[in-house]
Amino acid sequence: MDFATLADHPAREKVIGWYHSGPKLCGSDLAINKLLRNYIANPILVIVHINNADPTLGIPTDAYFAIEEIKDDGTTTSETFVHIRSLIEAEEAEEIGVEHLLRDLKESTGDLATRITSQLESLRGLESRLREVALYLSKVLNEELPMNHAILEVLQDVFNLLPNLSPTPDTGGVGDLERSFRVKTNDQLMCIYLSSMIRAVLALHDLIDSGIAGRKEEKKEGKKDDKKEREEKKVNGVAEDKK
Repeated sequence: MDFATLADHPAREKVIGWYHSGPKLCGSDLAINKLLRNYIANPILVIVHINNADPTLGIPTDAYFAIEEIKDDGTTTSETFVHIRSLIEAEEAEEIGVEHLLRDLKESTGDLATRITSQLESLRGLESRLREVALYLSKVLNEELPMNHAILEVLQDVFNLLPNLSPTPDTGGVGDLERSFRVKTNDQLMCIYLSSMIRAVLALHDLIDSGIAGRKEEKKEGKKDDKKEREEKKVNGVAEDKK
């Protein structure tokens, strides 16, 4: 592998590692990573899932960092990859360019469709994370993985934040979540009902105003016609007297 091209990148950019299309770690990844250390202190391996069409995974990348694994039996240490959290973000100049580009685009979908799509993707991502948590707990229960107290503390905090779904006599026989949904639904229906009433009152008010304005116009036109008739009678009377 030729790494001479590393010197050709712009000075503002910093090379932090390398990537391949996976879809999983290969046996030669440690050798390539060790060779890359001649040019980068601590290279990061990123696997890009180019053939993954599952929208629940979010960004289709996995990042790994090589560390030395110390064995309990006292044998020689060996390197292994550890999965690390990664986040892909754009620079400020790129974000500004994308915003200007989106202003010029005229899509047929509205804001509501965009929000629903983003919420659907978020729910799919949440489902995949919950499946990972369930898989981890099942492996810990079956003693396939060691127990990690830090992870269990985080999961306990998550479970403590969940609403009470069991019905109690104090809440009228419904759980906190169901009662909250009922209150929220009633509030939304009340807003819809009041909005419909206000629109109906305003429409009737506009109808009455237009009727009153029409009657005033009819009276004005009637007065003009009466005035014209009187003037015509006067003109005809003067003409007869002259004869």
